[in-house]
Amino acid sequence: MDSVRIDKWLWAARFFKTRGLAADACEIGRIEVNGQRAKASRAVKMGDRLRVTNEAGVFQIEVSVAGEVRGPAAVAQTFYRETEESRAERQRVAEDRKAMLQAGGVAEGRPTKQDRRKLKELRGRIHRF
Repeated sequence: MDSVRIDKWLWAARFFKTRGLAADACEIGRIEVNGQRAKASRAVKMGDRLRVTNEAGVFQIEVSVAGEVRGPAAVAQTFYRETEESRAERQRVAEDRKAMLQAGGVAEGRPTKQDRRKLKELRGRIHRF
């Protein structure tokens, strides 16, 4: 198999739980192939460089297998190779998050109503005209 749809590949490589979530990520611009935004129908092939943003962080990867069958996680990890810079950056962000929790910068548990409003405003979901 030479190439496969990117939403199918992202699902098979276990970056997203469903193919629909992978397609939505492509639609809102969280997936880049060789520096360009990718639509869900774009074909990905061996050697392509992807930038994947999901809830686990930002991944800079190179495609090594164009597989479309979802299997065990150990097999899915053979579909790509993550760059060292990406791995180091994700680890740094995780350490910063832990340090912030320990310093008391972020409250654990559910956010309050006021916290949710602030988060929505930061994410640009509240438009006040």
